[in-house]
Amino acid sequence: MALSVTELVAAAKQQIREVNVAEATALLDKFLVLDVREPAEYAAGSLPGAVNIPRGVLEFKIEGHPVFQGRQEAEILVYCLTGGRSALAVESLQKLGWSHCASLDGGFSAWQQAGGAAILPTA
Repeated sequence: MALSVTELVAAAKQQIREVNVAEATALLDKFLVLDVREPAEYAAGSLPGAVNIPRGVLEFKIEGHPVFQGRQEAEILVYCLTGGRSALAVESLQKLGWSHCASLDGGFSAWQQAGGAAILPTA
């Protein structure tokens, strides 16, 4: 039986760690921050210190990215717009041996709704 996207995300969330905005804010300086949204979404604003690797290429790009290379034991906060892509991303990263990842519950939308500032890229 095929799963819906909602069911797929819900199943992933049962296998991963999620943190809320307050937890993420308190731990932000201890995490590497990974934005798995598309480049245009990232360009419109991101969490402080975030590195953008889109969800569609994450498994292929993370190990070679200078920020993440050789850092599979690092604490990584993963986020997207609402938390679905980041949940799937964390589930995939765990399967690849990245054991200290957490998904931001509610994603960038929750971050902004809670008053979190968006960092805009410099020109």
